Amino acid sequence: MNTKLIWLGQPIGHNLTLVGGKVAHLNSLAADYPVPLGFCLTTTAFEQWALTTHNATTVPSAIYDILAMAYHSLAEQCQMVKPSVAVRSSAVDEDGSAASFAGQYETDLNIVGVEAVAEAVARCWASAYSKRVQTYRHQQSQLTTPVKLAVLVQQLVAADIAAVVFSANPVTGNREEIIINASWGLGESIVGGTVTPDTYVIRKSDLTIKKREIAQKQRMTVMIPNGGTQEVAVPRLLSQQPAMSDAQAIEMAQLALKLEADKGWFVDIECAYQGEKLYLLQCRPITRLSNHTSRQCH
Repeated sequence: MNTKLIWLGQPIGHNLTLVGGKVAHLNSLAADYPVPLGFCLTTTAFEQWALTTHNATTVPSAIYDILAMAYHSLAEQCQMVKPSVAVRSSAVDEDGSAASFAGQYETDLNIVGVEAVAEAVARCWASAYSKRVQTYRHQQSQLTTPVKLAVLVQQLVAADIAAVVFSANPVTGNREEIIINASWGLGESIVGGTVTPDTYVIRKSDLTIKKREIAQKQRMTVMIPNGGTQEVAVPRLLSQQPAMSDAQAIEMAQLALKLEADKGWFVDIECAYQGEKLYLLQCRPITRLSNHTSRQCH
């Protein structure tokens, strides 16, 4: 069996040491949830790169060939000549209950074509040795453990609306509330903190919207034609409009509740609407929750 590349949904994708935390979580959900198509270059591929080239712009030729075949297969499944993809890290020590590593490794969005994907993968691998990651790993007392990094290559959802959803209130610690932060465009502006998103507080017991705060959303991340993304000003007519309807907020809350029940822990998820369809992009444990961080659900 090829252990250098696996597709989301394959049984071997549950192996955390092979695919890392992010992919392991997504892989367990791919069959039952609206997770975009994708594949993973495993920690085995990373180790081969680290032993042979260690170059931030080069993928070893054997791995390049595997990557090219997978990208062309993804194109066929998406019914596109050159699908736009997201290239994200999935380290073995990432998206765990103690440390999320969110934003530490390299992420590239709207990457188009095999050459560009290969370069993005190499950048992602190289980020494992960046000063930022080394500092974070030192803070987490993980500096003596060798880095094991997989890379997720996944069809990019051209999001009209993006949101981060918590199945417990990460600020107050209230386990009976679902918190949604939502804004226009791709989710990077929310995750990166460059936009003040709309905030919804939803009661778990009956999915009643207890509170909604519609922010003046000034920035949004959008895909640009030749690949990559750009942060732009939100059109003036949209900036003070709710990014989503109440029905969409409740659908996101239902998704978070189902994931919490399936996983057995409070979830922090990223999701997006493209048109009327809701996609699940990431799912991890909440790492900061008062009274016993990320305590399992009962």
